[in-house]
Amino acid sequence: MEVITTHLNADFDAMASMVAAKKLYPDALLVFPGSQEKNLRDFFVHTAGYLFDFTKLKGLDLSSISRLILVDTRQASRIGKFQEVALRPEVEVHIYDHHPRADDDIQGTVEVVRPVGATVTLLTHILRERGVPLTPEEATILIVGIFEDTGSFTFSSTTPEDFRAAAFLVECGADLNVVADLVTRELTSEQVALLHELLHSARTYNIQGVEVCIATVSVDRYVGDFAVLVHKLKDMENLDVVFALARMEDRIYLVARSRIPDVNVGEIAAYFGGGGHATAASATIRELTLIQAEDRLFDLLQSTIKPAVTARTLMSSPVITIEAHADLAHAEQLMVRYNINAMPVLENGRIVGLINRQVLEKAIYHGLQAEKVREYMNPEFATIGVEGRLVDIQKYLVEHQQRILPVMDGETLVGVITRRDLLNHLITDRSREPTALKDDLGAGPWGKQKNIVGVMAEQLPKNIITLLRSLGEHAENMGYKVYAVGGFIRDLLLRRPNLDIDVVVEGDGIHFARTFAEKAGIRARCHKKFNTAVLIFPDQLKVDVATARLEYYQYPAALPIVQFGSLKMDLYRRDFTINTLAVALNSKEFGTLIDFFGGQKDLKEKAIRVLHNLSFVEDPTRILRAIRFEQRFGFRVGKQTASLMRNAVKMGLIDRLGGQRLFHELQHIFMEEDPLPALRRLGEFGVMEALCPSACFDAKAEQLFIKIKEVILWYKLSFLDEPLEAWRVYFLGFLSRIKPSDLSNVLARLDLPHNARERIVWALQKVNDVLSEFLRLPGLRPSDIYRALQPFRPEELLFMMAKTNREEVKRAVSYYCHRYRYVKPDIGGRDLKAMGLPPGPLYTNILRAVRDAKLNGDVKTLEDELRLAQNLMAAAADQKKEELHAGHS
Repeated sequence: MEVITTHLNADFDAMASMVAAKKLYPDALLVFPGSQEKNLRDFFVHTAGYLFDFTKLKGLDLSSISRLILVDTRQASRIGKFQEVALRPEVEVHIYDHHPRADDDIQGTVEVVRPVGATVTLLTHILRERGVPLTPEEATILIVGIFEDTGSFTFSSTTPEDFRAAAFLVECGADLNVVADLVTRELTSEQVALLHELLHSARTYNIQGVEVCIATVSVDRYVGDFAVLVHKLKDMENLDVVFALARMEDRIYLVARSRIPDVNVGEIAAYFGGGGHATAASATIRELTLIQAEDRLFDLLQSTIKPAVTARTLMSSPVITIEAHADLAHAEQLMVRYNINAMPVLENGRIVGLINRQVLEKAIYHGLQAEKVREYMNPEFATIGVEGRLVDIQKYLVEHQQRILPVMDGETLVGVITRRDLLNHLITDRSREPTALKDDLGAGPWGKQKNIVGVMAEQLPKNIITLLRSLGEHAENMGYKVYAVGGFIRDLLLRRPNLDIDVVVEGDGIHFARTFAEKAGIRARCHKKFNTAVLIFPDQLKVDVATARLEYYQYPAALPIVQFGSLKMDLYRRDFTINTLAVALNSKEFGTLIDFFGGQKDLKEKAIRVLHNLSFVEDPTRILRAIRFEQRFGFRVGKQTASLMRNAVKMGLIDRLGGQRLFHELQHIFMEEDPLPALRRLGEFGVMEALCPSACFDAKAEQLFIKIKEVILWYKLSFLDEPLEAWRVYFLGFLSRIKPSDLSNVLARLDLPHNARERIVWALQKVNDVLSEFLRLPGLRPSDIYRALQPFRPEELLFMMAKTNREEVKRAVSYYCHRYRYVKPDIGGRDLKAMGLPPGPLYTNILRAVRDAKLNGDVKTLEDELRLAQNLMAAAADQKKEELHAGHS
């Protein structure tokens, strides 16, 4: 069997080339390897589908293919399932392509590859040479491919051969009216809106003297002809280089155009699994978020536009090293002397490992200072050449978490790059400061920004604004920058009350907090380990102060390790885009809203999105947090973020979380005004099942939570004076739906203290006992109800009310809460002592009996209580006499 195919997301040139190849291989089947561009799909449905016999991939026996004809591509990564066919040694592969060579190119037995504007040009030339006739319909389809891939002969990749091929096709009867209809289509309203967003998100960067424009957009649905929009953007703004990234549904589309030889967009698109020419290229990105894709793109641009930053320019030299046969004590001395945290280990002049301060300190603490370095060095490490690219340096130091990166010139160690070297470069790199393409955007070095002083004045008390200005002035005097960040800013823009203030300092956060506290006459509590502090004011207002920092995780679900960084790096470590907003507090920029990651847009679109695709892998608690924010604000988790959440749950990352962290997030959900929607979503994402297979959230559980909400509201409206921790009622409701045989495992999994576990088990059991036995007894008096319910806390009583359907039971609990629990005898121990009763256990029995009588209405006055006490004392005395008499007998 012979098959003609092309690349995924096929365009007109790809389809036209398939049609042309069919003229050369008449017995071959035409098969798309996957999806096609929207315009091609529409055209195919209305036209091509009636003219040509295309075969669907589904059901095709790939093992029967003996010859594979590839058109408009030769990259293995771009032909889907046909990759395995092309790599089989017995399959004959014929290739017709106009793209430049890529790393994963397939080798063909026949190859026709030339740099022309469109692949169909090559095939048209062959058809003309061989005298193969074309119908007008065939010629029309072929010429559409040429017009599309040459931009109607305006792309710099257009060659004279493209013009000659088009002229021949016109001679064959190609209908240029069809071409005009397809190539010069009117934009839809969706496309106009997307083009508007492209214009207003576009920023230009000066990278090694080259002006590069990067535009990003985000929509929850697919919008066709994105490449056409990018081309229009390039023409409207006369851009030399433009990269556009569009998040549509759960993937990102990259389209790039370049007019200058300094930037080969095909090479960059290939890095993302796409392809194209030096002047026009595209890629579909599935494994990254929009923010990550933009960061990777920027790193690639810095690495590919010459002169690029290389390992030679970043490295420190000469290198402090240690011999493998040296002892650990000597290694520590070297590190202290030169104030370094890691160094290479040499043996016979060759690098054989790395040793770091943390390992040394632990080993010496255990008395191993005389041991040899080779025994404790890390022999697994990466190195980089002197011309190594910035993107690779970042990969080893950040993604692979290597402490230092040795730089090699051949076999010779010539330098090392530390994380601090990398961070210093990233912080001081001026090429990262964008300029807005449109003046009305107001973007500067902080990305999209605007001043929100008016919103602050409207939403915040005057004393808070005064405090924020004071923080900014103090930072100014110290030469620091300070910003209010996170949920405080998010809720400010959502017009929600929130005075939990977090500030980030670009400088020494602890020093900033201490000096501010000293000046303001308040307290500062500092945490050196995390470079954080808390400012505590007399009115109990607290302000959290953090040093701008970057977090990375040693393994999935680990606690973060903190490194110093800039504001952007600090915000990048946060959970969701809506929590990455910041406001400058320094005097000159006071009130300027800073948005590096599209947080404003996601607030407007009511979307919860993570910043990078490993977000839930690094910290699975974010799964619960995403659901909590989604329900609190009435937002929706984005499609890509939802997919990442489900994958993290399937990977079992919930199981790796520490119990206290998991319980903390569950507690926050139960503290929401209505936890029911969040719990329902936890069930949808499989989090409940991950916690415990029997923790299903069914209709009965939902009904219980509705009743819990009702009884909590009743309690609050009743103005009962005892404090209520409402989340505990929901927590009991949640645990009550778990099988008793699983309960102890769940409580242990949540790492609750032993006494807390015992109390929960007791409460669940006793509530069942009271509901099933005691309160069903006929003729219960108030004293009986009091004694039954007195051991329970308010939260347990409300859970009891929610769990029962019997009105008399609810009434009994209500009477207890409102009346019975406040009833106490008017008499006390002093009265009993005055009546001649010596102190002892009898006091408790008598006072309890008087309280019961008062509850039941048997005594009403102080005299009644005294009389009853005297009678009880007399009865007790008589009983004692009888016991003595019985003893003598």
